[in-house]
Amino acid sequence: MDRRNFLTGTAALVAAGPVHAQENFPSHAITIINAFPPGGANDIVTRPLASAMEPILKQPVVIETKAGAAGQVGAQVAASAKPDGYTLLSHNTGISGYAEVDKMFGRPVKTSRADFIPLARLIADPCVLLVNDQQPYKTLKDFVDDARKRPDAIVYSSGGLYGATHLPMAMLEKAVGGLKLRHLPTNGGGPAITAILGNNAQATAQSVSASLTHIKAGKLRPLASFGAKRSKALPDVPTLKELGYDVEYYLWVGIFAPTGTPANVTKVIRAAIDSSRAAHERRMRNT
Repeated sequence: MDRRNFLTGTAALVAAGPVHAQENFPSHAITIINAFPPGGANDIVTRPLASAMEPILKQPVVIETKAGAAGQVGAQVAASAKPDGYTLLSHNTGISGYAEVDKMFGRPVKTSRADFIPLARLIADPCVLLVNDQQPYKTLKDFVDDARKRPDAIVYSSGGLYGATHLPMAMLEKAVGGLKLRHLPTNGGGPAITAILGNNAQATAQSVSASLTHIKAGKLRPLASFGAKRSKALPDVPTLKELGYDVEYYLWVGIFAPTGTPANVTKVIRAAIDSSRAAHERRMRNT
């Protein structure tokens, strides 16, 4: 991720002046529930945000990890929290499909988009198809050709069934046509990266933000980007569209409040996030 673009794309930010407490909000610590384990995109961008918000809101902003079920556990905890602004949720693309997955399996819908108010989008990263340094593949063609020869032999890891990093691999399998890979679901992007680093999986699709450190260290090799154009952080990595596959996928990370949170409270939080972004960009310009 380009650190100069950290916290860009905040969604629906209202025009606001300096952040002042309204009706004494906040009067105590705010908790942001991270629905995923450490090491993934949510963790990487939410912790710096929390630190930047504290001096603006003049209250502690605490990250509490509630991982599991491709982010559904954390989403359920946040959805059932008191809608007062003191419990927020850090989530990603996967939140959009929970209701549909429950319906597909005939289960009662536990959480849906209607349970949350979107406050800000922190990043929207293209995913990249990655293999580890123990694999021989240098190009996407190498990978696809071998996968065709050995159905179900190549294992890919994801952050959980039907979650944000399972979807791009399913899309790739469909676009290539007849590609059969074995799926190793974990409980988040961080564990999925750990699985490929340890060669328990040979491939994965992860965001640029979550994987860039490992790519630069030579531990993970990017074969293709799911973005519409090449990533500035990985200019030598071709897009799937360049390679003839009509696939485009981004993993976004956002902050949410439970539905019912008062408008004056969400206004304060949105303005604090926007101020945090501006402060970060000023620091980056001075470094």
